Amino acid sequence: MGLLKRLGLGRSSSRPPAAGRGGRRGGGPDSAHLAEFAATRTGVEAYVEPATNVTPTTVVLVAQDGEWTRRRVPDPATARDFARRAGIPVYDVNLTGYPQRMREWTARKRREEGGL
Repeated sequence: MGLLKRLGLGRSSSRPPAAGRGGRRGGGPDSAHLAEFAATRTGVEAYVEPATNVTPTTVVLVAQDGEWTRRRVPDPATARDFARRAGIPVYDVNLTGYPQRMREWTARKRREEGGL
């Protein structure tokens, strides 16, 4: 059984994905990326970002070293379910904020790339 199926991210029917924000129901490149990130980094935590008027619901995965990635998800429940199946903690970013290590990693990458 593949990693995506074990994490509950593969599509379970032959129906097309649901319409709406993101137009996806679990499968696709975003879920594959999240599964790969969670499986290949240590200390990964998930932070759910709620939908706004201009952006859909997203989940940010942050590794122990601060490396992070953000992808769209259909809704907060999908993000929580992904985290549960992947065995990683999940937080509501409106309640916890982002971890300091994420900001430090981003600042370090900017310096390395010659940015601010």
